[in-house]
Order: sequence, then C-alpha cells, then structure tokens
Amino acid sequence: MFDLTGKVALITGAMRGMGKADAVALATQGATVVVTDIDLKACEEVAREITAAGGKAAAFVLNVTDKKQIDSVFDAVIKQFKKLDILVNNAGIFKPKPALELTEAEWQQTIDINLKGYFLCAQRAAKEMSKQKKGRIINIASIACGQVGIGFLNSAHYSATKGGVIGMTETMALEWAPLGITVNVIGPGAIDTPMVAGIKSSPEAMKAITDRVPLKRMGTPEEIAAAVVFLASDEASYVTGATLFVDGGYLTT
Repeated sequence: MFDLTGKVALITGAMRGMGKADAVALATQGATVVVTDIDLKACEEVAREITAAGGKAAAFVLNVTDKKQIDSVFDAVIKQFKKLDILVNNAGIFKPKPALELTEAEWQQTIDINLKGYFLCAQRAAKEMSKQKKGRIINIASIACGQVGIGFLNSAHYSATKGGVIGMTETMALEWAPLGITVNVIGPGAIDTPMVAGIKSSPEAMKAITDRVPLKRMGTPEEIAAAVVFLASDEASYVTGATLFVDGGYLTT
C-alpha cells in the first residue's frame, strides 16, 4: 500500500519542518520529489539527503507569491520529468500579532504567501494534471482555521488564510473532480517545527499547549507527512474536498 513509484511530487516550503518531512516521506514511498523554497542551498541539501538515502529528488528556488517564478519552476519540472502527479502546498508563515496592531503590509504578506501562493501553485498544477486526467493536490491548513468554534490569539491574519485554504480546497475539489484531480486539506495541530521555536523556549507556553492536547504532547512533522502520503496515494482515490485534522485530539476539547 501507499506505493508512489513513478510519481512526481512537488512540495513548497520544503527546506525544513513539515515540508522537508513531506518530501522525505514521499521519496521513501518511491516518488521523485521536487523540493522548493526561497533558499536554494537549503533545498539542495534536502535533495542531497534524499538521494543519499536512495531516493530521487531535485531542488528549485521558489517564491510562491511570484507567478512568473511559479510558471518557470513548473515549466522546468515538466521539461525534466515530463509530468506532475502530486502537489503539496506547504509554504507558509506565521508571525503572531494582535489584530489591533497588525499593519496592512503584515496582513498582505500573510495573505500572499499562505493563500495566494496556494492558489497559484494549485492552479498551475491542475493545468498539468488535467493532461493526464489524474492528480493529487494537498493543501496544508491548520487547526487555527475558524469554523471549529475555537479562536487563536494573535492570529487573525493567519487564521484568515487557513480558513480560506479550506474553502478554496472544497471548491477546487468540486471543479476539478471531472479532471481526475483530488484536492484535500491537512489541518495540523501543534507540531514541533522551527515555526514554534519561540513557544518551545517557554515552559509555561509549552505546558499550556500540551495540557490542551489529549495526547499530552506536540506532534511531529513525520506524523503530518504520513497523512500526506495517504492523500497522495491511490488508497485515497475516493477522498476529495476533505479536511483531515492531525492534532492529537486538540479540537475535541
């Protein structure tokens, strides 16, 4: 099960954290992975790790807010590998700030990376996938997405994008099902990545989070990657428009 041999996968925001774990997991299952992020050297290091372990990988610099660069990278991927089977939209930022203090520039930066970037990459991926009448698009959202009756302090901008990702995904799933493309969301909870380094440095903040999680710990990037592998595989062929929360039970409390 979950054999991805012969598949080509592109992951955004893949130089570290969840994106890197996704790339490694997809490669382990046999996919050729395209590692993209804003730091080419870091992407190349991830690609080297994958190839050293016997996988297949390539690296490209990619700013997901730049449509010209997106098109250039996708053109290069299609030229090199002849197709694209899987897209994981993972690139994102979270810079906590109270809503009353948010500047327009800070709001716009978060929207551009976390939402516009997802749309542009998904749109281009779907155009390529439609040619083979099959594809998998996986968008990474968050438990901080609204709609679940739980708010998150200092994250109005971030939550707006993650809720937008879910709504956008449901529409894409509806529109692109006739093209053989499934589009799904993974909503991570508190995951141990560089993005939460500030929280980890505070025992009080860590305790507040883990006390809320029924499993009493943060999740790992590899636990998110396992869900990515499932949704990318043929075993998830009847799953589209769905949001899978991987949160240790956070939203049940």
